[in-house]
Amino acid sequence: MSDEFIKVATEEINEELASLSKILDSCSKDSDISDNGNSIGGHIHKIKGLAPMMGKKQVGEIASLNDALIKRIIAGNQINGIYEILSESNDFMKKAMDSSELDADVLKQKIHNDFSEFLN
Repeated sequence: MSDEFIKVATEEINEELASLSKILDSCSKDSDISDNGNSIGGHIHKIKGLAPMMGKKQVGEIASLNDALIKRIIAGNQINGIYEILSESNDFMKKAMDSSELDADVLKQKIHNDFSEFLN
């Protein structure tokens, strides 16, 4: 990947994360996530696609898990704890964009443990 691609992709992902933060800041409970599902899904989907292409594998993995969950929300499923896990995931992804030393394994395990029925 060229340095220019990395720079542009980094800017795009950071913009998507900032937009996602704004949506999450306007939410306070799981049902608010349902009300904003399509908007949230669009931001997560873009992050899911771009992050791995620019070497941010862990950001892509967390975005992918969140993408699977938000698709279930959009399809009409209720997922208890979705607000909390999306907020935690967004915080992780923002930090991981600035540091390659973060480890996503704990968060990935938490998502798998708590939401496995929605990840199939």
